Amino acid sequence: QVQLVDSGGGLVQPGGSLRLSCAASGITLDQYPIAWFRQVPGKAREGLSCIRLSDGTYYANSVKGRFTISRDKNTVYLQMSSLKPEDTAVYYCATDGRRAPGCSMNSWHYDIWGQGTQVTVSS
Repeated sequence: QVQLVDSGGGLVQPGGSLRLSCAASGITLDQYPIAWFRQVPGKAREGLSCIRLSDGTYYANSVKGRFTISRDKNTVYLQMSSLKPEDTAVYYCATDGRRAPGCSMNSWHYDIWGQGTQVTVSS
């Protein structure tokens, strides 16, 4: 059974950093895309970044230059720096169990999700 467990959220001051982790089991990540999303109440889930061995890495404009996605074996990380209060959200990782081509940042593309981890940026 494929499972993603995301972790690493917490409370951080503006300008600070956090590293989120997404640990996968039941799959070998080098064959799958992994994307990070975030969501605040009342808003659609926002795609932030995607990584796939065959495609490279992608970032949304809102996080480009501040967030870095990386992979080590079966864990994907999202290093977040220069955090702003507007980065406050629940963060999710996701993968596409069907392994369709590409590395999308559209939530409808993904069918396997982590449980989410809360990130709060506040002084």
